[in-house]
Amino acid sequence: MKPGLVLAVALSGAALAGCYREKREFQSPPESPARDPARMSALAPGASPPLKPGGQPTPDRSALEENAYAVSQGKRLFRWYNCSGCHSNGGGGMGAILMDDKWRYGHEPRAIYASIVEGRPNGMPSFGGRIPDDQVWQLVAYVRSMSGQLRKDVAPSRSDSLGGAPPENTREKEEPVPEQGASGAR
Repeated sequence: MKPGLVLAVALSGAALAGCYREKREFQSPPESPARDPARMSALAPGASPPLKPGGQPTPDRSALEENAYAVSQGKRLFRWYNCSGCHSNGGGGMGAILMDDKWRYGHEPRAIYASIVEGRPNGMPSFGGRIPDDQVWQLVAYVRSMSGQLRKDVAPSRSDSLGGAPPENTREKEEPVPEQGASGAR
């Protein structure tokens, strides 16, 4: 075998392996019981988080924060589910500001997941049972990118909205400051 051919085969194998940062998941993980129609009416702010059969909590998929494709999907879903209607492209409005360092219910991925799935008092509706878990985790990753919590090479690079917010990958990291007397996610 020629040395050039060996090198070409080795390089193509490395290129095919790719990296997780750009991995695209076209098949969603198995649905959680949060999608069970019998549970849909029971989900409300303050209700318990979705459980898998056997009483296990929904798996933590916060590793999607390392995947640029998942974060960009979260940005698309943020627009499609009209999160901007309340959160005004992250700048606040009726909903909480998502681009600053103040996190009333916590800045951790599980806390933000809980806010989306369970809802929060005074306005954040419960989306548990209405949005698939993999999409909720993509939204979580995007919400964290809005305040600079993700690596710059993973965060979306431009803002496609008319609002003109600076691209997520150019924002400085905000150090979350929990408000007094509150715990959980936004």
